[in-house]
Formats: sequence, structure tokens, C-alpha cells
Amino acid sequence: MIKFEAHEKSLDIIRNGEVIYTLSQSQNGVMPLTFGKGENKYTMSHGSFKIKEKIFERQPCRFEKAEANNNRATVTFKVFAGQTGTLNLEAMRDTVKFTIDGITGYNEMWLTLPAKSDEYIYGSGELFSEFNIRGQKANVWVAEHINAQQIAKKLVKQVFGFKNSIKKQAFNKYETYYAQPTFISSRKYFFHSLATARAEFDFTNMDKHIIKTDQLAPFYIGFGDNFEEVMTALTDILGRQPELPDWVYDGQIIATQGGTKRYDEAIDIALKNDLKINGMWIQDWEGRRVTAAGKQLYWNWEWDRELYPDLDERIKKNNERGIRTLGYINPFLAVEKPLYKEASEKGYCVKDKDGNDYLVTITTFPAAMVDLTNPDAWNWLKDIIKNNMIALGLSGWMADFGEYLPTDSVLYSGEDAELVHDTWPARWAQLNREAVEESGKLGEIMFYTRAGYSNTPKYSTMMWCGDNHTDFSIDFGLPSVIPAMLSLTCCGFGLSHSDIGGYTSFFNLKRSKELYMRWCEMNAFTPVMRGHEGLNPDLNVQFDYDDEVLNHGAKMGKLHKALKPYLKEAVELNSKKGIGVVRPLFFYYDEKEAYEATYEYLLGRDILVAPVIKQDQTKKEVYLPDDEWVHLFSGREYGGGKFIVNCEVGNPPVFVRKNSKALQLLNKEL
Repeated sequence: MIKFEAHEKSLDIIRNGEVIYTLSQSQNGVMPLTFGKGENKYTMSHGSFKIKEKIFERQPCRFEKAEANNNRATVTFKVFAGQTGTLNLEAMRDTVKFTIDGITGYNEMWLTLPAKSDEYIYGSGELFSEFNIRGQKANVWVAEHINAQQIAKKLVKQVFGFKNSIKKQAFNKYETYYAQPTFISSRKYFFHSLATARAEFDFTNMDKHIIKTDQLAPFYIGFGDNFEEVMTALTDILGRQPELPDWVYDGQIIATQGGTKRYDEAIDIALKNDLKINGMWIQDWEGRRVTAAGKQLYWNWEWDRELYPDLDERIKKNNERGIRTLGYINPFLAVEKPLYKEASEKGYCVKDKDGNDYLVTITTFPAAMVDLTNPDAWNWLKDIIKNNMIALGLSGWMADFGEYLPTDSVLYSGEDAELVHDTWPARWAQLNREAVEESGKLGEIMFYTRAGYSNTPKYSTMMWCGDNHTDFSIDFGLPSVIPAMLSLTCCGFGLSHSDIGGYTSFFNLKRSKELYMRWCEMNAFTPVMRGHEGLNPDLNVQFDYDDEVLNHGAKMGKLHKALKPYLKEAVELNSKKGIGVVRPLFFYYDEKEAYEATYEYLLGRDILVAPVIKQDQTKKEVYLPDDEWVHLFSGREYGGGKFIVNCEVGNPPVFVRKNSKALQLLNKEL
């Protein structure tokens, strides 16, 4: 429990009898708060943002006095420019909420927190290139993770023989679908801001962390004796995902597209080869278009009866066989189609400064955005999900996008689009959640989102890691999925997975047989095992490429299904306490290597997964924390340390704690 003690010239924050932080008149009375004035200029292209910031003024603060009463405290401070304000503290068990009153005219705030040289930091959203971000500056702003310039550079390099690069781009060049002003520390505390404006986290100093928000917003700092307690305290604020539908655990979701004939054929192949299929994902249920980028979709959220004749009957039949059907939706509308015409006539689209529908270019085509601040537009789109998707019988869908709201948009609500931008994906998740709940289908339907912000954990039912490249590249390919899932967990979103084999494919960037099989191995040990044909399906190895791929998929699907009781327990724990299913090793092992492990993870408490992330690799060095481990496929026992293990395709480095329930479940299948 936290309490406060006020002294003549200081305020102590005390946890379990120990002073954990002091605000005082020391160091010339300078407070850890600075206020400023500034502005940002944003240029967006295909969801990627260039941001230019100009700061006009910065004003530090001086401590004046402190008062404390039970679980509340107030620190009065004076801005050097003259204003007097208060920092109000409220203790909620092991978490402190901080709010600022009395300060006007400033739109930027810097908060300085003490740091230690050996401290590790995780968070700021979903990160694909790093896990520990100590030493980095993180830009907390929702955007498209992969842009055309990055793809073009990769394609040129591949022409000259450079593939699957292990060289990372500079951290400041990355953007992410899911940003969140949240981090956790190896010192067992978390920070979370309620800001909706852009934020920056600076972890480059050895003795301090600097958090900047372009808004004077309340923030939280919470503590725990262990990382499970830290995550529970954090998700008490953020909210948690509900438990997944029972059918999700019964094998793997096969992805296909192209119409009813292919849908039927894919199911027959999967059943014939015992792939333990629990779902069919047909993203083109509403129609598709072929563009210069690949086989994409017509964003008109109505069943395409020409492409999928008798789909409603197929869905009913397959539900009876335990095979669910999933679809796709996003908050855009194709300008060539009827739903856009209706939305435009009713004034349901986001506007530009001239009052026209704001059309955003997506890859090669323009699309309009439904205005999620308009209650009538909100209910119109929600009814489309209810009537055109849920009533059709879909058991889930990809709720794509949410990153693209331009900062110069004109919104129905009159809100500043710069302050709304980051919240857009969370609003999109909320709309989907309401459609599911109002249809009485929560617990039966799983929708999975790509983009996110602070409210996403309490609305979305599942994250997926976006449009990864169909290769082994460290930045955007298979390896990038692992820190992405881990960083989501550290931000309080505990349910995540990825497309088997990746998505982004062009020309010579295409999915190989080995890549598909390695990704299949990894996804067998995640909460959901789901495929994707990719942007250019004809370039990519698919689930039914040949007998070897089919047999491999069947083996991995059986292992995933065997884990059903184990996964359900882990998902239930996440729903109750916010402890993610995919977990960092340091959650339970206070070892330097555990804090630095970026490409290994725990599935639940008892399974350690060290996916093969390099092409043509048959041996791999793995780090095992100090415990009793059993290599799943050989049965060999290990203690803690670093070991070289065989890792041929079909024999991934997966280790299970000795005498655990998980080992018993998996051994029954092997």
C-alpha cells in the first residue's frame, strides 16, 4: 500500500514502509515538471507520418509546499514564468494518480523520473524492432508500420542478392500501428499517461527518464512486488480482454479467398489431411479488386453473392462440423460502391477543410473514412456489422486499420483531429465490441484488430501483429513478431498472434516453403493459430502447397489443439488479472539474460519458445533461465544456461517445465 508524508520542504511517497520517491525543495527547488508551448506539423502519406515539431517556450517549476491527508496529497508549485499550480496525488493501493490543476496557456509537459544505469524499459506500444528500449527515444504516435519506401529499398537490395537482413534500421525511423503512452520498468513499476496527444519517451539518459506529452494530462505510476502484480495494477486502469470463444482453441484457422468453390476445396483438403481446422477465414467475402499492389478487397461491407454463392448455407453447414467462418472489415468505404454513396449522402464521412469527404489513398486507391465521432454514422456502421456480418453467421473477422485519420480532418464532433488521431483505433475497436455485445455474441465471436491505443485493451478481443513481410528479415519479417507480441503484453494487451507466413509480398519478396513452415511452428505456440494467403497469394506458399507442408501443418495444428486446456487457463488469467498469454522471460526469472531476451518468450508460465528466426538454420543457441526444462521433441532435460540445440524444420526449440501440466498435454500428442 502507498501513503504520503508531507514535511516542511518535501513530500514522501511511501510504499510498504519504504520511501520510493521524494518531491522536495532540494536541487534549487526544481520540480520534475516542465511546461511549454509548441506546435506540430504533420504530413501523411499512406498512413505514414512525417512530424515537424517547433517548441516556443519551456518553463520549469519550483516546489512551494506539500500537504498530505490519508491517501491524498497536494504539492503546490510555481512556474518560473509566474503561474501557481498544484500537483494532486491520489493513492489507489499500489498506484498513484497524478493530476495538474491551475496551469493555463501551455500545451506541452515534460516529466522527469529517476532512473538507474542497469534499468530495462519495455513498452510505448507494439514494437517490432526492439523489446528493451532503454537507450532509445520512442515516438508515441499511431501510424502505418510499413511504408512503400521501406519496401522499395528492400526489393532493390534483393535484386542484388541481399535477403533476410539482420541489420536493423535506426529506431527513430520506425512507426507502429499500436502506440500507447505506457511503459514498465525492470524496477517493477509502470507509467501510463491519459494523454491522447502525441508523446515522446526519452530513455537515453542513465540517471533519468524524460516523458513528454503534447497535452497536460493526468498520469499514473504503479508498483508491484513482482511483474504479475505490476500488470494487474496497470490493467486495472486500462481494462482487459474477455476470454476467447471455446472454438478458437480447436485447431487452426485456414485462410483462403476467391469464392465458394475455393472455400469448399480448402476445407476438403484440410479435413482430408487432418489439419485440425476450426475456422475458414475468407477476407474477400465482400468482394475483391486486383490492383498494382496485389489482390485486395472492395471495401463495401455487403456479402458478394456472385463471388460467394450460397455462402450462408455453407456457413451453417460448417458450423455444425465445428468449422467457423470469419470475414473482414475496416472503417473505410470504397468510393465506387453503394455503401459509400449512402454514407456520403447522409454526411457520415470525415470531411476535409473544404467540407468535402476526406479521401485517403490506401496503397493505390482512394477511400473515405466513416466519421466515428458522429453518433448516427457510428450506429449506421455498427448496424452493418450486425446485419451484414453477424446475421450472415460469421464467427469473427479482422477489424483492420484505424491508423489513418489525418490531423487536418474536420470531424462531426468539432474535436481537434490531432488530439483524436491516436484514439481512432480504440474507437474502432469499441464499435466492433458494441456490435458483438448488442448481438449477444460476446464469447462466441472473436474479432482481431491491428491498430491500437490506450482504450484498445478493454474493447478489442484480440490483436494481430499486422502486415509482416514474407521473409526472415529482422525488422519486418518473422523475427519482428516476437518483440511485437511481448511489447503488447507489457502495454497491457495480453492476447496477440500473427499471420502464418506473413502478409506483405511483392515481386521477389515472397513466402518460401521454409518460411511458411517455420511460422507455422511458432504460431502453434501462440494463443491463436491463423493463416493468411498474403497480399499476392500466387507468389506465396500456402497451407496446401505440397504433402510436406500439409503434414507439417497437421502436426503443428494437433499440438496447438492439445494445448487447449492450458491456453484457456492462461487466457482466463489474462481476463482476470491482465497477465498476457505471451510473456517475457523476466516476468519470472531475475536474470540479466532474461531481461535482454528479445526473440524468446514464455507461452503461459510453463512453455518457453525460442523460434527459429534465420533461414537454413539447423542448430541454434538458446538461453534457458534457471529452472528444470524438458526439450519437447527430444525429451532431453536441461537446467539453466545457454545451449546449442538441433532445430531442423519440425523440431523447433520449445522447452517445457518439468512435471508441468503443459508437458503432459503435449506428450500425449507426440
